[in-house]
Amino acid sequence: MFQSELSGNVIDICPVGALTSKPYAFTARPWEVRRVETVDVMDALGSNIVLNTRAGDLMRIVPRDNDAINESWISDKTRFAYDGLKYQRLTQPFMSVEGSLKKTSWEDALTFLSNEMASVDGNDMAVVAGGFACAESLTAMKDLMNRLGCENLFTEERFPLYSGTDFRSQYVLNTGIAGVEEADAVLLIGTNPRYEAPLFNARIRKCFIHNDLNVAVVGGSKEHLKLTYDYDHLGDSMTVLEQILAGTHPYAKRLESAKKPLVVLGSGLFDRKDSDYIMKVVTQLCLKLQHKLPQQQHHSWKVFNVLHRVASQVAALDLGYKPGVDALLEGRIAKPKVLFLLGADKKLIDRQHLDKKGVVVYLGHHGDAGASMSDVVLPGAAYTEKNATYVNTEGRAQQTRQGITPPGNAREDWHIVRALSQLCGVKLPYDDLRSIRARMTEIAPNLTRYGSMEQANYFSQAHKTAEKLFNPQKGNEKIEIGQKKLADFYVTDCITRASPTMAKCVKAASEAQSKFGQQ
Repeated sequence: MFQSELSGNVIDICPVGALTSKPYAFTARPWEVRRVETVDVMDALGSNIVLNTRAGDLMRIVPRDNDAINESWISDKTRFAYDGLKYQRLTQPFMSVEGSLKKTSWEDALTFLSNEMASVDGNDMAVVAGGFACAESLTAMKDLMNRLGCENLFTEERFPLYSGTDFRSQYVLNTGIAGVEEADAVLLIGTNPRYEAPLFNARIRKCFIHNDLNVAVVGGSKEHLKLTYDYDHLGDSMTVLEQILAGTHPYAKRLESAKKPLVVLGSGLFDRKDSDYIMKVVTQLCLKLQHKLPQQQHHSWKVFNVLHRVASQVAALDLGYKPGVDALLEGRIAKPKVLFLLGADKKLIDRQHLDKKGVVVYLGHHGDAGASMSDVVLPGAAYTEKNATYVNTEGRAQQTRQGITPPGNAREDWHIVRALSQLCGVKLPYDDLRSIRARMTEIAPNLTRYGSMEQANYFSQAHKTAEKLFNPQKGNEKIEIGQKKLADFYVTDCITRASPTMAKCVKAASEAQSKFGQQ
């Protein structure tokens, strides 16, 4: 077996067409399909893709050239997981009746929900946004909640309070995806880019082959971390990072002597209890390296970088959502009487964190974990079914284009929120895509500057502010890596969990690893 997360790209480079896509083979001819240029949301890179559709059916996904992001490649999850959009879809509103979900009409569902919201105070409501939420739905939900006096808007993904999210340089990949090609030393901390961001990992490999790039990793173990290039494994403890910062670690000299060093912090680290301390140490290290750069590179080269895992996180932070649901889990806010799950399927919250009579509302496109625990289910549109805005891990805003229509009675998420606002008596002032994007521009202008990567600054100021406000404590846990093997890569969200092709890939990868070992 070809054990690779990028194996599907051999289809595109085969000069005679002998290597074909198995799911697409013999299903359509090239002249029968309609091409729709859009953006992928399976990870946080935002690879540019083309949807091939026929008669309202999605036939296949192929890459679209974009030298700044994915060049001419896409990952296997991007290419083959589209069949998950045909299974376990929510096509009709549901309401809980005597403990089980029953089909209902849009009018009944929204009327019931608006009555529930009218009966509670704004502080008794909360929103948790999942990894597929677009900027339009995030904006509409925030505006609705704010008008009802609610500020409890959270994301599933965590981010350290130490650095906060007021300074954008703290939570984006500051050098850009293509910027790694200019680096001469890369330090990866708590991330496995091969599976978390395959195309970013391909960039590192490209630079390793052509530019003799030096790569070092902190976290995981050499046995489980099978990258596609040679690297120095420095260890899996916080002590290693402290030693590099102090200059006592053997690798410190190599990093300090680099002309363009790059430090990449994996967002998986933010799930740790001591993530604030990790952020403090890494920030101090990056500032130290930044000051050693030549004067002309102080502003043009950014050492500190964050590699996110989900497509919605950067836009949510840009809009002012609070990262993580710790406030809910730890009881720092009142137990919600109305909880909105905006495509949130990670099972981070259960009934014990809600008011006894609390109502859970799921707004999303798959019948996954979030829908199963909800009292009201509102069917939304997937990324292939709407014109929407996503911001990738480097802070670049991009647009998805509608290739097919949402199934059944499903509607675009922000349209649902807009209709609900009218029933709640706080009608949102936008009725079309142009007007809601004007509102997005008012909140965060970078959200509608499509295709451009906004430069983020004030890195040292963010650290000075954090030092005055926080004194984080060091933890004793080892720095672990989330996705360690190929089988972990294929199933990470509600779309891939519903995909028969991804299920076959998991089986094949597991069998190949048991026979031949991890490659």
